[in-house]
Amino acid sequence: MKAYRVVLERDASGAWIATVPDLPGCHTYGRSLVEAKRRIREAVALWIDDAAEAAVLEHDVRLPRRALAAVDESRDARARLEKERERAGAATERAVRTLVGDLSLGMRDAADLLGLSHQRVQQLVRRGS
Repeated sequence: MKAYRVVLERDASGAWIATVPDLPGCHTYGRSLVEAKRRIREAVALWIDDAAEAAVLEHDVRLPRRALAAVDESRDARARLEKERERAGAATERAVRTLVGDLSLGMRDAADLLGLSHQRVQQLVRRGS
């Protein structure tokens, strides 16, 4: 399966122009980025048999440097947040096991100490069983 680079740029009207440099003449546009991506897949399928589903399209979205930096910063922050969320979840599960399992506290007391609902503590106890 071959990968094709798709260059996506905005024109003066604000529409997205999508071109595939490896396929001369293969281009399209869309009023939104999503529409342009969908249409370029259809255009590639006209050039290559079975490309509608099988071709790998690598999108090269052309934006001003500061816009790309803002997008990268946002993606990085969300990735860090997701990792922290996973760590917080694991720490909460350990705390529930310690409070309810080791210390034999009631679920309502454990919930109060952790700032959770007793129903959430109950879910975590069941999952740990």
